[in-house]
Amino acid sequence: MEFFLQQFINAMALGGTYALIAIGLAMIFSVMNLINFAHGELMTIGGYVLFFLLVMGMPFGAALLLSLVAAALAAVAMELVAFRPFRNADIVTMLLTSFAVSSILHVLFQNFIGVRPKAIAVPPAISGALTFGTFNVGVVPLISILASVVSVVALVLFLRTTHVGVAMRAAAQDFRTTQLMGINANAVILAAFAISGLLAGVAGALWIFQRGAVDPVMGVMPLLKAFIAVVVGGLGSLPGAAVGGLLLGTLEVFLRAYLPEGLLPFRDAISLSLVIGIFTFYPHGLFGDADAVR
Repeated sequence: MEFFLQQFINAMALGGTYALIAIGLAMIFSVMNLINFAHGELMTIGGYVLFFLLVMGMPFGAALLLSLVAAALAAVAMELVAFRPFRNADIVTMLLTSFAVSSILHVLFQNFIGVRPKAIAVPPAISGALTFGTFNVGVVPLISILASVVSVVALVLFLRTTHVGVAMRAAAQDFRTTQLMGINANAVILAAFAISGLLAGVAGALWIFQRGAVDPVMGVMPLLKAFIAVVVGGLGSLPGAAVGGLLLGTLEVFLRAYLPEGLLPFRDAISLSLVIGIFTFYPHGLFGDADAVR
């Protein structure tokens, strides 16, 4: 039972991280009809900012906060420089633009920072474990779960209670009609990118807490998993993205824990096969009928 609980906590921690990335992807898709494949690089930018601020001697808490701000600002800059000039272009052009931004950032990371991972010293209070009777649980998974829950709740409150949040929900329903009603489209899109960048920064920090390093391709694999989560949940649905992320994290952790040793090399293939099986019953994703941000 203790082993199962430990794996459940690990699954929620990993799934929560995937969910944060997936929600950021789904938010941009709901407003711009774009899957931003440069989204993973925002995690990397936040990680490198955290690394260099710590090297400069800044306290960990302050460095972490500034790394989140840097990820959000990088997302805004990405929209202004790369996506806004092509906003009225077709979907293929937008996708190629996102791939180009991702590739350019990879090259910049590798040539100006280096290809080797940069170790980040996580404070002992974070890297330790808590004991409940005979049950030990790591602090990092608990922080991951808590940060994911707080981020999602804060996002829901923002979307439901603020003027910008309501405008974003309206834009997700019908962007052209929203513009005709006098809502500033540029402000809505910038807000969506800033929030997605902030969520990517949080996810990047959680990823670093678990692995203790940042490298140029740190965000690639989480982005791919989050993209799968978005498709599983239903494109454009924030609840679907969250559920898809949790589902993918749960599959990944429990297959790693319970598969026979001979089948472990096929873990990813089995996981993806199960995901594909979902589309047999839900061709458009679990929340595929949702075409708006709720």
